[in-house]
Amino acid sequence: MNSTIKTGKHSIVGYASAMALACVLVAFNAQAGDSRSETVKFSDLNLSNPAGVEALYGRIHAAASRVCRQPAGELAAERSCMTKAEGEAIAKVNVPLLTAFYQKKTGSQPPTITASR
Repeated sequence: MNSTIKTGKHSIVGYASAMALACVLVAFNAQAGDSRSETVKFSDLNLSNPAGVEALYGRIHAAASRVCRQPAGELAAERSCMTKAEGEAIAKVNVPLLTAFYQKKTGSQPPTITASR
């Protein structure tokens, strides 16, 4: 079996990130007991270049907008939900270029995700 990887012009890290993270889950709790989510696929994007990162952020933002939609008059709750959903999704993807894009775009840091046993 040949396990050689040919990378060409693209980095192994970019491909590994895209393949390992075929999708990201944007989730939130709108009201007590009400949980919605949407899967954002991005295996078709090259996350080692700015265009791919910007496209992924656009998909995450659009998904957060759909998932966090609130009844009229609850704009503050919708914005809070979107900020939380986007930040958590960016943290889950864990791609430095995407994190930097998010920080520049929003002026905020995505939450840190820690693993525990």
